[in-house]
Amino acid sequence: MEKYDLKGEEFIELVKLLKVMRISESGGQAKLMVEDGIVYRNGEQEFRKRAKLRAGDVIEVLDFKVQVF
Repeated sequence: MEKYDLKGEEFIELVKLLKVMRISESGGQAKLMVEDGIVYRNGEQEFRKRAKLRAGDVIEVLDFKVQVF
């Protein structure tokens, strides 16, 4: 499992996390991943592209797993 440090920020938007962690190649691809229902937040499908991820959230996409802290 990879980790993403918020570095003092309150949250990061889902599509931004997918881009920063290089799970998607572009913002458009990140949005399509969310729309297609392959993104899971804490074990449940997440369809909100701009969902605010906070410390403790775990994102799963395909073979990638990222914990926000």
